[in-house]
Amino acid sequence: MTSFPFDWVDAFSDRPFGGNGCAVVHGGAVLPEEVCTSFVRETSLVECTFTGPSDVADVKVRYFLASREIPFAGHPTLATVAALKDRGLITGPSVTLETGAGIVPVQIKDDLIEMTQVAPQFGPAADPALVAAAVSLPVEAIVGVPQKVSTGLPFCITVLQDRAALDAARLDVAALARLTKSLGAAGTDMMEPFLVTLDGATAQGDTYSRLLMAPPSPPEDPFTGSATGAMAAYLWKHGLMEKDSFVAEQGHGLGRPGQAWVSRIGAAQAPDGVCVAGKGFVLMRGTVDLPSQA
Repeated sequence: MTSFPFDWVDAFSDRPFGGNGCAVVHGGAVLPEEVCTSFVRETSLVECTFTGPSDVADVKVRYFLASREIPFAGHPTLATVAALKDRGLITGPSVTLETGAGIVPVQIKDDLIEMTQVAPQFGPAADPALVAAAVSLPVEAIVGVPQKVSTGLPFCITVLQDRAALDAARLDVAALARLTKSLGAAGTDMMEPFLVTLDGATAQGDTYSRLLMAPPSPPEDPFTGSATGAMAAYLWKHGLMEKDSFVAEQGHGLGRPGQAWVSRIGAAQAPDGVCVAGKGFVLMRGTVDLPSQA
């Protein structure tokens, strides 16, 4: 067994028990995938990160769900930087992270952490009927045509007509598999549909979203930073968001309210990148003993 320091951070929140939790295991990037996924399952969190040295950036970050490693995730990125800052491991106004999706630059402005996600990649459009079935809604609840979009991790971005439809959504795992297959993706190549309405959960918000997740992950993600970047790119491309910067909200229905400040780099139709910023609250600090082999 090896002892690793870790921090538990509530990301996209400035208070405990808000936003989305992430455990950051410092120095754990050397661990095998099975150990990392087992740790995620032990925490009951959606994702955890494991850091290490990098030859191409300031820090290497590996991201894990309960089931597998993924190239990038938004709230764990913010949580990782908040943890590094809290421990004094970074002291300047910026840091670069080596991720599976490339180098992610992060700016630190007082207590606000801003990550620049990569330029969006727009994939195929999805059949609204298949998306509706995957989230147990009538097809009429969907506005426009859902589309696979990635700013580091691909999601099927789906705009819903109102808050009632968003609240009523429930994941159908079998129908989700049919949707994923229709988009030419294997089960691990795309995340679940990211559902968004064009009204905030509060007066400060411009959008309000949900991400329903399939087992073995928890049933819903409180805040999804990577999907927020992809969602923003979709809204700008399709003329659904006039603002160059806006406030995205998520998690309020779970009692874990979270906010992100989102802005684009470049033109609305083809941004060069998407900036997603938020706060992080370090809730717990400690050590964890993990095996070096599965």
